[in-house]
Amino acid sequence: MTMDDKPIRFCDDDGAEINPDIIAKPSLCASCAKDDDPSEEPLCALIRLDQRDEEEFECGAYVPKER
Repeated sequence: MTMDDKPIRFCDDDGAEINPDIIAKPSLCASCAKDDDPSEEPLCALIRLDQRDEEEFECGAYVPKER
């Protein structure tokens, strides 16, 4: 089995597993060129996880989709 075959797994500080699929995806993500890139998903999920309780979402890796 290759690394690509394994699902992404995240754990909180207490060791409890967090399902990245249930982390809300901010609207900024939908307009990002990296939104549908599987190789970017781990970083994107970590950024969303880190900011999940913040009022405003900011992403330094954001690249707008070309029209």
